[in-house]
Amino acid sequence: MASTTALFTGLSGLNANSRNLDVIGNNIANVNTTAFKSSRLMFSNMFSRNMRAGTAPAETTGGTNPYQIGLGVNISGTQRNMTGGTISASGDSRDLAIDGQGFFVVQRGDTQYYTRAGAFRQNAVNELTDISGNRVLGYGVDEEFNIIPGILQPLEIPTGQLTIAQATQTARIGGNLNANGPLPTGGSRIALGGSDVLGFRAVAGATPPPASGNAIESTTRLIDVEDPGQPGTGAPWFAAGQKFELRNVSKGTRLLPAASLDITAATTVQDLMTFMQQSLGINTTVGNNPDGGTPGVTLNPTTGFINVISNAGTSNDLQIQVADARLVNPDGTIARNPFTPNKTASADGESKRTAFIAYDSLGTPVEIDVTMTIESRSDAGTTWRYYVESGDNATTGLAVSTGTINFDNEGRLITRTPATVTVNRDNSGAVTPLTFEFEFGGGNDTLSSLTDTTSEIAITFRDGAPIGTLTNYAVGVDGTIEGSFSNGLIRTLGQVAVATFTNTEGLVDEGGNLFRIGANSGSPVITTPGQLGAGFVTGGALELSNVDLGEEFIKMILTSTGYSANSRVIRTADELMQQLLVLGR
Repeated sequence: MASTTALFTGLSGLNANSRNLDVIGNNIANVNTTAFKSSRLMFSNMFSRNMRAGTAPAETTGGTNPYQIGLGVNISGTQRNMTGGTISASGDSRDLAIDGQGFFVVQRGDTQYYTRAGAFRQNAVNELTDISGNRVLGYGVDEEFNIIPGILQPLEIPTGQLTIAQATQTARIGGNLNANGPLPTGGSRIALGGSDVLGFRAVAGATPPPASGNAIESTTRLIDVEDPGQPGTGAPWFAAGQKFELRNVSKGTRLLPAASLDITAATTVQDLMTFMQQSLGINTTVGNNPDGGTPGVTLNPTTGFINVISNAGTSNDLQIQVADARLVNPDGTIARNPFTPNKTASADGESKRTAFIAYDSLGTPVEIDVTMTIESRSDAGTTWRYYVESGDNATTGLAVSTGTINFDNEGRLITRTPATVTVNRDNSGAVTPLTFEFEFGGGNDTLSSLTDTTSEIAITFRDGAPIGTLTNYAVGVDGTIEGSFSNGLIRTLGQVAVATFTNTEGLVDEGGNLFRIGANSGSPVITTPGQLGAGFVTGGALELSNVDLGEEFIKMILTSTGYSANSRVIRTADELMQQLLVLGR
């Protein structure tokens, strides 16, 4: 008699192979899906009907095996292939792929998902998101762009919006200073009077009056200085409300910045001399020049002349013309040129100047002038003095810093300690003072002192930057996001996080290239790329599907064959049953 069991056995085979074709079809359909993980359907036989359990060997028999008839095939489940797909360059630095174990962590609402598809982009509020709008999680940075570990948060990359500036911290000078250059003998000597032969005098009744024998005192108020062209008349040379200006004064080969002093009823001659000394950048801390002159601006109270002595070195030589000093009335008109300069000596000595731009904490350019002047020669080598000046040095004038450096008798730099330069930035809105290290050597940039026709120096390195806007970013192998700014600075913007699982095949596929934690996946271990078994991140690349088309086609052939064979079983059982029915007719 034909058995209906064969019909149901064949039916189970049809169902199993059709389900297998579903899995194969899904794999083939996702052959080009980013980071897709293929699956396979696993079969197992159904329980068998026991016709006879079998017997054990005995003295007279050898024993018999079980007599069982199977009832068909069963679907045991699916297994996902979690091996990595091929890493393919995409040409877009925003694309990311994980080379090794791990998943990117993304968030939708309050729920975390895990994905290997790294086609990330920024949304309207600069958050990094996947193609479905899920936020990419990682580690942010503090105000100093240091990564804050352990606290997951949506990653933000504000391209075109984030702006930064950096204050200068280090500058370096290089070149050669002519060791055989002429030694200095003195600085510039300029006498400032009412004319070539007349100094200044105080008016009768000046408060305070000059000491006996003196024409004027440093404590004399400017409004009490008499017009040199009208002696004895009491006509004032200066008036309250006027402004004293210095313009176009030359120092070496450069023009000094313009400067002005507001004249009040209390402004004294000493105030004027202090202003001039600061505006001319005369450094008074270096001691006397070789000719005995003391650098600075001083008053000869008996003659009434104001004497200007510059620092030594040709780059410190001052040129003051009559038109360079002027008095300006409150209405902006020029009252007069109050000084007649008489230059009796020029600054000499081998000297070289260079300049560069530093930046304060707001990114404001700060002009820095550096002058190197030979000071002495001996059997041990040469000694040079540096002068650092800045027209942007608030309240304290041009002179910023000075010191000496030494070279041995082979022209090699002995002084390796950098100079600390401090520029006053009061009332600028920036951090004050601006302080940076000024280095005289470093690698191939070392300053030397060898005999040459002339000295040649230049600033070979300077950090700091003006305001810059974030223009681009890239992700390193450790997941660190580095932002590139328009001013050349590079800053860390965050770090991509990676999650690993004990059993990745236990994750539940949520579709859209997303997985969530499953009952058998274990809890995620969230770390940074390259740590705790996690793979590294490859920027500008995407992970391809790990579907093997050749293998899938073979499986499809086997599944088709299995389906046809099981349908043949059903047809054969049907034919047997039809034959049985024929016998009953």
